[in-house]
Order: sequence, then C-alpha cells, then structure tokens
Amino acid sequence: MNLDAAIEWLEGHIDYGTWAARSARTGPVELSLDRMRRFAGALGDPQASLAVVHVTGTNGKGSTSRMITRLLMAEGLRVGTYSSPHLARYNERFRIDDVDIDDATLTDLLSRMAVAEAGLGESLMPFEVLTGAAYTLFAERDVDVAVVEVGVLGRFDATNVADGRVAVITNIGFDHTSGDGDWQLRIATEKAGIVKPGAHLVVGDVDPRFDDAFAAQMPGAMWRLGRDVSVPDDHPTAHGRRLTIDTPWQHLDALQLPLHGAHQATNCALAVTAASAFIGRALDPRRAQAGLDAVVMPARMESLRCPGGSTVVLDGAHNPDAATALAAALGEVPSAGRRTLVIGLLAGRDPAAMLDAVGAATFDTIICCTPPTARARPAADLAAAAAAIGLTSTVIDDIGNALGVACGAAGDDDQIVVTGSIYLVADARAWLVSGT
Repeated sequence: MNLDAAIEWLEGHIDYGTWAARSARTGPVELSLDRMRRFAGALGDPQASLAVVHVTGTNGKGSTSRMITRLLMAEGLRVGTYSSPHLARYNERFRIDDVDIDDATLTDLLSRMAVAEAGLGESLMPFEVLTGAAYTLFAERDVDVAVVEVGVLGRFDATNVADGRVAVITNIGFDHTSGDGDWQLRIATEKAGIVKPGAHLVVGDVDPRFDDAFAAQMPGAMWRLGRDVSVPDDHPTAHGRRLTIDTPWQHLDALQLPLHGAHQATNCALAVTAASAFIGRALDPRRAQAGLDAVVMPARMESLRCPGGSTVVLDGAHNPDAATALAAALGEVPSAGRRTLVIGLLAGRDPAAMLDAVGAATFDTIICCTPPTARARPAADLAAAAAAIGLTSTVIDDIGNALGVACGAAGDDDQIVVTGSIYLVADARAWLVSGT
C-alpha cells in the first residue's frame, strides 16, 4: 500500500465516536479490552517491552504529555510519544523524541497493521489500529520511555493493554458522560483504571473524595496536587508563564514556561512530578528549563496572524472546563481592539454552556461555523442557541470563509479567537498557515 491507500484502509474502519453519535441505540455500550489484547498478541505484544508513562484526564492530557516528553528528553532519554487527535496528519500522533514520524514509516506501520488485522479475522476500531501501530513503533525503535495519552477515559481505552510505570490523572471534568447521578465518581473510577498495581500515580485537580477509587488500584505511591505537589508562585508573562514548583523531590524556582494560561502551570507541575517519578530522582534544574523551553503546543492558545496582520488565537477548547480555562487565559493577553469569536461545536455539546464558559458575551462579534465532521452540530443550531441567551451571531458554515470575513474586517489591534471543535480549529490552522 502507498500512504493514500493505507489511510483509506484505516478510515474505512468504523469510528466509535461517529457510530455512537449517529446511532439510535440507548443504554450502556459493552466495553472490553479483549479485542485489543488479541490484536496486541497478534503483533507480538510490543507494549510488554515498554516503560510507559500513561496520561489521562478530561483536559490537559496533550500539554502534560508534551511537557513530560521534553523533560525526559532533557534528562537524556529516548522518548516515544503517542497522542490524539491529530490536527493535520496522522503522522502527528506518533513522535520519536518529539519529532513526527515520516510518511514512509506511517505507510509501513499501517500496512503491517492491515496484515495483522486480516490474520486476526475481526475488524478493529481506528484507534485500536493506531494504538497497535504506536506500541509496535516504540518497541522497534527501542525507546527508553513511551509517553502514552489515553483516548477516552482509561479503563477500557485501547492504550490500557500496556502497564504504565507512572500514571497521571490531570483532572475530572464534564465530558463523555450523561451527567446523571454521581458522574464525577464514575469518570474518576474509569480513569483510575489505567493505574496498575505498584505503579506511581500523579493526581492533579481531582476531588480527594475519589482517593478510594485510586487506592483500590493499589498504586505503589500517590502524589497529589495541593498536598504533595504545589505551584506557590505563578505569573503570566509576554511569552507564557513564570512559576515555581514544589514536588516531593525538589523546589524549582523561576521556571519559564512558553505556554499561556494558569492551567498550564498546573499541567507543568504534574509533568515535573511524573518525570521525577519515572527516573526516581530530582530533575536537573538547568536541563528541566531547557526541556520546557522546547515545548510547543499547536492549537493550545496558539497565536497566528491573518494575512492582513491581525492576531488569531487558536484553542481546541472542546468542553466547558476547557472553555473556562481559555477565557481566563485570554484575560491575561487582552486585546486593545475589537474581539471576534469564531466557534463550532460537535453534536452532544451544550451550546449555551460552552458560550457562557468561553465568555461569548464579552466579544464584539460572534461567528458560528459547522466543524468539518459528520459529528458536527450545524452552525444554524449554535446560532439559535446563542440567540436564546441574548447573543447575536452570524452563521458562516465554512471556517475558511469565516476567517476570510473576520480577517477582512479586523485591524492590527483586533483579536480573533477560534475555538470549540478540534476539527474546526485544525482547519482554521491549515487556512492560516497556507496564507489563503
């Protein structure tokens, strides 16, 4: 297979998220790792040879994983990183020492996954295929550590066929849930499923009442934000944040972090703790700073420019907690001019809650778009929801057309914020980078 054929084969599989969104089925969905275990077995169980740092959480997984990667690289380790979703290319999901794999490697991996699936005699989900490819790649490249980001929740996530040496739970927020009953406990219990007996556990902004769920997994040690880990000093700067971090291993003072938003200071503290837990000692302060200096997070408070010069901030804030964090971060980089919100959501999101969380009422203009996916909420529906809470908006389905209008009307001091669905943000980024 060439790359186009390999991707066509991958995308021919049933995507669970799309299936669930379109299905009229109600009630519980049977979840199991049995199929993924059979697939891993057919591949020779590559995950069994890996030392894994496993990262889950409602928000912050990507940023925390990137920081862990760079911190461990700075300590001299060879690091494989598996993340999702991608912005432009599947290659982005697989990185060796924070560099995306090339097309030839991706083609080879997917071709081999196709052969393994055929031998298995049952069809997989796309994420299962990609996870098998990631573990195969990392085992063959002989990485010292694999930093693996959970796709959804944890216990039955395809990545959980691996036994993590360190588990990180960044937070518990309202996502992938009906909201019925004690939904936070249910989510915490599912995320706790990545914690293997004897593993080190790093816990972020999570209610202590869930500690019993974590303890039931029998971790070897647990370090919690606010008890064992803290950020006693944190200030925004023109280029990100200046912060101090205390962990059970060390005190790191005046760290410079090239990411905006107070939530990134918390993610950084968790990353430092996880990296120390993995190597079993304090990080070298100078190497830690060098590692953080190299962190880049596309589509996370990322600033690009319109062809005309005005600033566009891209952030894939796809749920209310993330949108609240975005609003707070935007408050630290205020605009001197007019502000335009370009937003598009997936079906299943509460548009009123998202508009409120991102502070839509503080923008001068709101443009509603339809994300480029079958799971999208139509822009007209979002506009109707905005009108119901007293907000005036314009419907422009296509993100390229929306940015063309927004950039054409914006001056040098104006700010355009694109957020909501990562599919929308990805297309916006591609449009801006191409300069069209």
